[in-house]
Amino acid sequence: MNTGFEKYRGIHPGAILERELKKRDLAQRSFALSIGIAPQSLNQIIKAKRPLPLSAALKIERALDLEEGALALLQTYYDIKVEKNKETNWRPNLTRLRKNLFWDTDINSIDWDKQSKAVIERIFERGNISEKKEILRFYGSSRIRNIIKKPSTTAKLTRGLPGKPRKA
Repeated sequence: MNTGFEKYRGIHPGAILERELKKRDLAQRSFALSIGIAPQSLNQIIKAKRPLPLSAALKIERALDLEEGALALLQTYYDIKVEKNKETNWRPNLTRLRKNLFWDTDINSIDWDKQSKAVIERIFERGNISEKKEILRFYGSSRIRNIIKKPSTTAKLTRGLPGKPRKA
């Protein structure tokens, strides 16, 4: 791969494509139509909402005179990064959670996805601030807010956590 693209490993190729189009002062829509790709598809690729198919990568590389396979390799590196993140984030960091919070079950046998509601409610009811931060990092604030629906409870339980403004 061209050393110019080597530094972009793990970045969605849409970000690189957007930069190239801006650098060359090309409009997304007219560029997409000129290479035979639907403008909506190109826009979704640029916004990283869709992967870059190999056929589209080759068309784009040819049109922009980029090294053949560079964008396809970037997509592969991005896919690898996403998969590695899935492997490492399939459960929270258990060293940050007290095992006695889960006195009634083996903490290693918890299905963190299927039992997310019970886990979130238990941590936000009985956990300390570092445990709440870990669960917030793992599940994300939107998922936690969806589970803890009462606004007053959510505000009280998430007060002082990152991503949630403090109330005076």
